[in-house]
Amino acid sequence: MAVSVFDLFKIGIGPSSSHTVGPMRAARLFVRHLHHAGLLNATARVQCHLYGSLGAPGKGRGIDKAVLLGLAGHEPDTVEVDAIPVLLAAMREQGRIRLMGTHDVTFSEADDLQFHRRESLPFHANRMRLMAFDAAGVALDQRTYYSVGGGFVVSEEVAADGARQKVIAPDTTRLQYPFHSGEELLQRCRETGGSIADVMRRNEQHWRSADQIDAGLLHIWRVMQACVTRG
Repeated sequence: MAVSVFDLFKIGIGPSSSHTVGPMRAARLFVRHLHHAGLLNATARVQCHLYGSLGAPGKGRGIDKAVLLGLAGHEPDTVEVDAIPVLLAAMREQGRIRLMGTHDVTFSEADDLQFHRRESLPFHANRMRLMAFDAAGVALDQRTYYSVGGGFVVSEEVAADGARQKVIAPDTTRLQYPFHSGEELLQRCRETGGSIADVMRRNEQHWRSADQIDAGLLHIWRVMQACVTRG
């Protein structure tokens, strides 16, 4: 399975990739799904149900904030961190969310954000179901997502297929210097005469140019330094 450094080092709001980055991405995916299905303009209300490890902590791990921001169209790696309190306060005071930043719907956290603390499903502990309703309260669509760790999100359809195959949508890319263990990685280093960093960089160039890699890594570094400064 091929994994990019930019899959390993994700930028997103804390405190947990499983409890904030994943749910935020899932909420945004749902609204994008409504848009592509031609249902967004007919949507008057959305609900989010959180189960298992997403439901158990309640608001303690920032899941509520992540869902609200995701529904509004914000992404974990580009949302303006300092603006988050203002964005959330506006949604809560108005009782409305502008889905994808374009379509206003009513939203009551007490009714529309439900934490099911004792319910879970066998596939994965981090499960969330999002639902859309029209002005008459008729359900338009619903989707289930799993936040499987590291900010990765899997839909129910992919999860069912993965369960049958015992895998979850792996990247089967054949990299220039493949390895499956630490010893194999060291062997690639001996073969190329390079360091671990050299081998990883050459593999990374399967997806990105050298300039794109440099720019991406520097961006991650700047975000890390901004976190330190913010305290």
